[in-house]
Amino acid sequence: MVGQLLWCGFQGTTLPPRFAARVAAGEVGLAILFRGNIGAPDEIGELCAALHAAAIQGGADLPLLIGVDQEGGKVQRVRAPATVWPPMLNLAARGDAALAERVGRALGDELAVLGFDVDFAPVLDVHTNPDNPVIGARAFGSTPDEVIRFAGAFARGLAAAGIVACGKHFPGHGDTTVDSHLDLPRIDHDLARLRAVELAPFAAVAPPIIMTAHVVFAALDADVPATLSARVLRDLLRGELGYRGVIVSDDLEMKAVADRWGVVESAERALVAGCDAFLVCQDEALQRQTHAALVRAAERSQAVRARVEESFARVAALKAAHRFRPPATAEEIAATLGRPEHLALAETFAATRGA
Repeated sequence: MVGQLLWCGFQGTTLPPRFAARVAAGEVGLAILFRGNIGAPDEIGELCAALHAAAIQGGADLPLLIGVDQEGGKVQRVRAPATVWPPMLNLAARGDAALAERVGRALGDELAVLGFDVDFAPVLDVHTNPDNPVIGARAFGSTPDEVIRFAGAFARGLAAAGIVACGKHFPGHGDTTVDSHLDLPRIDHDLARLRAVELAPFAAVAPPIIMTAHVVFAALDADVPATLSARVLRDLLRGELGYRGVIVSDDLEMKAVADRWGVVESAERALVAGCDAFLVCQDEALQRQTHAALVRAAERSQAVRARVEESFARVAALKAAHRFRPPATAEEIAATLGRPEHLALAETFAATRGA
C-alpha cells in the first residue's frame, strides 16, 4: 500500500533495471518523467511501454501511472516534434473557453499516444503578483473567474483525451515572491481574501488530483507549509471544500521543505496531515528511505496505518477509473505529434500577450 503512494522519477531515457524492479514489486505508484528522460518520440513511447509492462509483468496488484509536467510555456517536458505550446496566460487572453478545451484535448492526445496517463496541469494559481518568480504566465488568468473558466476548459480537454489532470498548487502559489524550489514562501492574506481568490479555482474545477503548495498560509497555519498542514489539507480541502480526489505533494526534494524537515520527515508529516501521495522525483536513496519509513510508521501506529489505507484506496480508485491504453505504434506516434491542426491551435495564441 505504501508503494502506491510514492510517485518517483529516475535518470535516463531508458528504464533502469533497479527502478523496473521497484515498479514490479509495487513500490512505486506513479513514475514522473522530466526533460532528462525525454528522447526521440519512439524512445518516449518505448520507455512508457516498458514502465507499464514492468508493473504488469511483476504481478503488481495495480498498474503504474506515468505522469509529466506538460503545461505549455516554459514548463513542458515534451517538445518538438511534438507541438510546442505557448504559455497558458496567452491562451486565456484570447477569451475563448472552447479554444482552451481544444488545446487541452490536443495536448492530451499527444501525451496519450506516447503512453502518459497524468498531466501535472492545469495550474490553478491566480496570477495576482507580477513579481512572482515561479508562476507568472503559467497561470490561466489574473482573476479567479478567468482561471476557473479557462483552466477548467483545459482540464475537460485533457479528460476527453484520456489524460488525468492534476491542478496545482493548493491553496494557491500565485501571490508569492519566493520560488519554493529554493526557499519557503509565505502568504499573509486573511481568510476572506483566500476564499475569494486563491481557493476559488480549486473549489470550482476540482480535478482528479490536486497538488499541494510548499507555501505557508498564515491565516490557515502559520507554523508549516500547506503540504504538511492538517488544517489546510484535512480541515480546508477535505472538510470545507469537500474534495474527494487524490492529494499529491509537490516534490519533497524542493528546498522549501527538504532544507527544514528533510524528505523523509516531510513525507511522514504530509501523510498525517492528509496527503495521499508523495513526489520524490530524483534521489533513489531518498525514495527508498521514504518507503521504508512510511512502512515502519504504519506498523507502529494504527492511526498511521489507517491513513495509509485511506490514501491507498483513493489512488486505487483513481487507477480503476483510468483507461489504460496499449502502446501506440511508431506510425501512430508520428501521425499524432505536431499534427497540422495542433500546430495551428498553438499558433492562434502564440502572439497573444497575457495580462
